[in-house]
Amino acid sequence: MNFQDLMVGACLVLVLEGMLPFLSPKLWKRLVKDAAELNDSALRGFGFGMMVLGTLLLHLLNR
Repeated sequence: MNFQDLMVGACLVLVLEGMLPFLSPKLWKRLVKDAAELNDSALRGFGFGMMVLGTLLLHLLNR
């Protein structure tokens, strides 16, 4: 893996993250509002779960 692969991955994250606000701005606003109301430990747990899932998927894809 080189720097270009890392940049491609970062660009794909931006594309995926931009899809929901583009396709459904009202839903995206509601989700952001709901997330802002969660306590820190819930957000931290959600973020940790996303990191674990992403790591496991990368591991499966690179077998």
